[in-house]
Formats: sequence, structure tokens, C-alpha cells
Amino acid sequence: MSTIVAEAALAAAGLSISCLALGAATLVQDVRVFDGKAVHERRSVLFDDVRVVDADFRGPVPAGARIVKGAGRTLLPGLIDAHTHAFRQLDLPVLFGVTTQIDMFSAVPVMQEARRSMAAGRHAGQADLFSAGILATAAGGHGTQFGVPIPTLGSPGEAQAFVDARIAEGSDFIKIVLEAGGHGAGNMHSLDIATATALIEAAHRRGKLAVVHVSTEHDARAALEAGADALVHLFLGAVPEASAVDSLAKLAKRKNVFVIPTFTVMESMAGVRSDDLLGDADLAALVEREGAATLKARYGQQARPELLAMPKAVTAALARAGVPILAGTDAGNAGTLYGISMHRELAALVEAGLSPTAALTAATSAPAAAFRLGQRGCVAKGCKADLLLVEGDPTRDITATRRIVEVWKDGQSANALRDAKRQLVAQEQSGSTRQGLPADGRISQFSAARLGSPFGSGWMPSTDQYAGGKSTVKLDVLPALADGQIPLAVQASVAPGLPYAWSSVAFMPGAQPMQPADLSAARVLRFKVRGDGKTYQVMMMGAANSRPISVPFVAGKEWEDISMPLSAFAGIDPAAVAMLAFSAGPQPGEYRFELADVRLLAQ
Repeated sequence: MSTIVAEAALAAAGLSISCLALGAATLVQDVRVFDGKAVHERRSVLFDDVRVVDADFRGPVPAGARIVKGAGRTLLPGLIDAHTHAFRQLDLPVLFGVTTQIDMFSAVPVMQEARRSMAAGRHAGQADLFSAGILATAAGGHGTQFGVPIPTLGSPGEAQAFVDARIAEGSDFIKIVLEAGGHGAGNMHSLDIATATALIEAAHRRGKLAVVHVSTEHDARAALEAGADALVHLFLGAVPEASAVDSLAKLAKRKNVFVIPTFTVMESMAGVRSDDLLGDADLAALVEREGAATLKARYGQQARPELLAMPKAVTAALARAGVPILAGTDAGNAGTLYGISMHRELAALVEAGLSPTAALTAATSAPAAAFRLGQRGCVAKGCKADLLLVEGDPTRDITATRRIVEVWKDGQSANALRDAKRQLVAQEQSGSTRQGLPADGRISQFSAARLGSPFGSGWMPSTDQYAGGKSTVKLDVLPALADGQIPLAVQASVAPGLPYAWSSVAFMPGAQPMQPADLSAARVLRFKVRGDGKTYQVMMMGAANSRPISVPFVAGKEWEDISMPLSAFAGIDPAAVAMLAFSAGPQPGEYRFELADVRLLAQ
């Protein structure tokens, strides 16, 4: 969850706003309207760059208005993804019709910048964001495994201070974790129910919703009894007993909660690939290689579709009991991708027993009401002008949401953004974005003046300090070797305190630090090294990977040439490499090695 990556994504998304089509009012004529709850045949809808002016317009066409033909099409509110982790790829959701994201845990600076951008009226190029900020978890609990330090809780007495600190940062609601493991993380610590209860009460004292992450039926019941406002996941399991499912649904109804099943990420955890979104040419045309890799990934290494029986049965029972169900993808995790995964989530809700209309409600008016978002998720006078126009009738065939004609965010058409993304994806697929390699492959151009490179943003120190660690590194250019190559001395001090501590020198192949570059022309990494005899790692970070992949090497007392095939960095897409680092750690200690003549070679 790199803040560098998030900041780069924010910058890129901010620049994209200039591509939006600005103009006067828009009139969509003779269109089927799903208003967030019900269907209306053959209406005309007039909206400006702020609000819906008239959802059943019957007068003459206003002067200067743009006319959009609606025959055979359906106009819906912009979709609301009720469960994401919006720390990167912030340009994607709007391209697929998702105009609002409800973020369940992300970097505070991302949340705060989104709030400033929304308040300033310059957020049309991105989905609006409402966020929990930092989640509430135990030390060593779910949410702490990403190498980024976050405040944790150990007792009920800490609850109010934690909630107040989150509100001061700008959190819109409080997310609480009851989870001993999850997403392949193994056993982890969890908050006890007394602390979770205290957090819920603390949030309510401040007028904030308290939603709870669970992964078992036991924790779901405990959260509901504790007074939670929502469950933001359901849980995997085989076919349950009908009486247990019905009693859970009745409890949820009695407690007046809402539930976000998150089928998309549960399918990933179950190793299931039940819907090939990338098989749809129109959708795939908007997905870069990095995003495709993330979408294809799965947490579950083996397909176990039987584990989806539980969430399907619980969802059906909740629907029968009248419990509000919200569509959320958990995008940001393996097997998901911002925006596009909402179209799978809608289909999964229908497969679980919801009608197409109920599924659409779960992605529009229901989350708007549940999270108190005001006049969005609707098509009515005064509703926010976030709209989605599709071919066909998704109230009969839910997959019609994928046949996108146009998206409007803040009344502004996103067609130019969609066209620009298609061009970028086409260039990527044609190979025109592939980074050419120097004739000799050398990427290290060290000198007393600069740590240069023939492409990218060059070489720079990289330590765990951005993640709250205390490791340091000192880089010194040394006299040239006999072959003319100038080595770099790396003096690293790796401090204890983080499970993934590091201190390194890193090559950034993209135009900006942590911006991915297509290095698929290279097959081999070769370099010279000598040092203190300790073991080090070459770390490669892919744009679609939350953690780097490491390959060890030993820096002996004499200079040695080392070659590594890039295929050794399993799971890294060479066409989207964000960083290449020579690193000490994670064991604490003092390290020193010298590096020279680093090359990326075609063979």
C-alpha cells in the first residue's frame, strides 16, 4: 500500500480531468430509467453539471443542450461500490460506471486529498470517495500485514480515543475487524468482542456508523449482538443448515443492519473463476496489463466452489428477511479490479437469488441510504448528476450493465477518458510501450554527479522509513574499476520493528518513481557485486503486486558477476515493473556491499 504509488495515481488521475467533456445541460431522450428503486419506461432526463434538473422532462429542448438518444437503452444512477480499498488506480472506477467508492481501509493522505478535491469541485475524473481511513484492529491483526504501521487497540478503554483520532483525520465511518486470519494471511490476532463493542459505542457517541469485518458466522453474530450497523463481508463455507441461516437473517433484521456480501473477493478466496470479465471485448479494451494481472489473480490456489454455498444461502435469507444488501467488491485485493469488478458483483448477487432490480438497488440507492450519502444513487430532481447509460435492460438481464454507452460524473461525460484509456491499452497490446534496452544492456550510470540510468527516473535510496521503519542507507560513489565501471558503495543499517524491514538502493524504471515500465524486452539481470559476505536480496516490485518478490545473492569479498533470469521473480509481470532494488534485510544489522555494471539483457 505504497503512498508513493497512491500519490502517483492521484497525480495521473488529476491530469486526466482535462480530458473530460465540459458543456451545457444534457438531455437523454426516450430512455428507460432505473431511478435507484423502480423502472420507468420512455422518459427524458435533463441534467446539468451538478444535479438532475428534471427526471421526466417534457418541455422543448433547452437552448444549447446536448441531446443523447435513449431508445433501447437504460439510464441508471452512477454505481456505488460499497466496499473498496481505494489506494491506487483511482482513474479506473468511472470508466466502468462506478462513480462513488466507499473505502474500507486506505492511506489517510489519499482520503484527505479526495475530500479536498470533491469540496473544490475538481473531482470529475475520479469516483467520489467516502472512507473509513484506518481500520480498527488488534496488534498483529488483519490490516497490519502490509508493512505499513497503523495504530492498533488492545483494550476497551482505548476505543474512544481511537475513534476520535480517526474522525479528526477525516474518516466518514469506523471500520472494525473481527478476524483471525483471512485473504491467505494465516492465523492473526483479533480484537476481542469487548473492545469491538466499545468501538461501536464510541462511534455511535460521535454520530458515526460502525461497520464490522467478519469471516465466520460466530463473529457475524457477535458483531450484530454488539450493535454493529453493518457486516462488510459474509463468510465462506459449505451448505449450511437452513435454520442457522434463517436465524442469522432474522437477527440482522431485528438489529436493523445492512450487509455487504463481497462475492467478488470470496470467489478469489475460493479459487473460483466464475465470470470472465476480460472475455468481454468492450470491458477488456479498458484494462491495462497491470489491471488484468490483478483481476486474474486468486487467493485460493485450488478451486473450491462449494465454499460459496454459505454466502449464497445467507444472502438469499437476508433478502427474504428484508435486510438491505449492498454491492461491494473489495477491490484492491487479488481477483478484483476497481470499477470492472462491480459488474461481476451484480451478477453474483443475482446468482445468489436477488432479482436484477434488487441487485441494481444494491449498487445505487441502498448504499447511498445506508452510508448517508445524500442525493446520489438516484435519478430524480436534485440528485447528483452521476449517471450511467447502457444498451438494453439490466432490470431483466443484469449483464446489460456491461454494455456501457456513456458515463457522466458530476454531469460531465467520461467518454474522452474512456477513449484515452482504450488508446493506451491498444498501444500496450501492440508492444509500442515496451522499453527499449541500451545496446549493452547497462542501466547503471553512476558518477560523482548523479546516480543515472539510460531510462526511467534513475537510482535512489529506498528504506522502510516510508512505512514507519527506522532503517537507513548511505550511498557513496567509488573510484572506477579496471574496466572503467564506477561502483556504488551501499552502507545499510536495518533496524528492528517491522516484519519486512529493508534498506536498499533502487532503480526506478518508470518516468516517475514507482511508475511501472514495460521491461519485457529483458530476460536476464546481470551485475557485479562484492561485500561483507552476507546474504542480500534483489527485490522486484510489480505494479500489480502489493509486495516485492526477492531473489537472494551473497556479496563475497571479491568481485563476482551474478546473473538472474527475470523469470526467477515469480508472479511479477515484466511488462509492468515498478522497482528493482538491491537490498539488505529483513534481519536487523549493519551491512555493506558494492554494486557495479548492472545490466538488463535480452538473453
